[in-house]
Amino acid sequence: MLSYRHGYHAGGFADLLKHAVLSLIIEYLKRKPAPIRYIDTHAGGGLYDIGGEMAAKTGEFAQGVGSLEFEDFPAQLQVYGKLIESYLSQERYPGSPLIAADLLRPQDELKLFELHSTEAPRLQALFARDRRVRVSPTNGFLGLLPLLPVQHARALVLIDPSYELGADYTDVVTSLKAAYLRMSNGVFALWYPVIDGAPHLPMLNSIKAFVDSKLWQFELAVRDESVRGKMSSTGMLVINPPWTLATDLNEAFRTITQQLPFDSVKFSAECVLN
Repeated sequence: MLSYRHGYHAGGFADLLKHAVLSLIIEYLKRKPAPIRYIDTHAGGGLYDIGGEMAAKTGEFAQGVGSLEFEDFPAQLQVYGKLIESYLSQERYPGSPLIAADLLRPQDELKLFELHSTEAPRLQALFARDRRVRVSPTNGFLGLLPLLPVQHARALVLIDPSYELGADYTDVVTSLKAAYLRMSNGVFALWYPVIDGAPHLPMLNSIKAFVDSKLWQFELAVRDESVRGKMSSTGMLVINPPWTLATDLNEAFRTITQQLPFDSVKFSAECVLN
């Protein structure tokens, strides 16, 4: 039984990095008319109440997106900022699949997976009238491979499990390797947490061993009494990123790191393979 509910963490600093990366990739891919197939292996509920009990219990939204100054938002992330503002006015925060759906075009398609028995029906209801979207209440690790390669289109794959199961770390490697070998020119974006014991490191090292394409790693680290013993950093590993991604993120997070209310905030971008 899966217990993770993203409503507790929606709009936190981890979402901020993940969704900044996602929006920049989508905007870059849209420069060409060819269709995009967006695949989200762990899509969640899609839309979250930031004025509800879940958000209030953790306070992560208030320390993340809720602390941003949109009147002084980085130019590189204006599309993301305007999209988020439209939802915040309704006390809602969109998850990855809704951000992707709002940014993608009529000729694009979205394949969403969510296994949680509560979140999956919410996701299905959210996209019930969007013909571009197919929601599968199944294991995204297993559902990814049959969707690749994509003929006459580009692929953008977001892999962001909760990592509440220890097997998630090895399942990421197995699933991503098979998908990459099937479509090595696809764009693959992997989210991961940095927690005590650093279980993400063996996973990342295993991925770096089989990737033979452009590879970038982005991390946002925070230090504060409020995060002691919790996730201290969040990261995105991106295979075949747009050539503009690192520059845009570096510029944008110069401003964003000054707005987040932690004692210390650091953004880093590393080219693992060029």
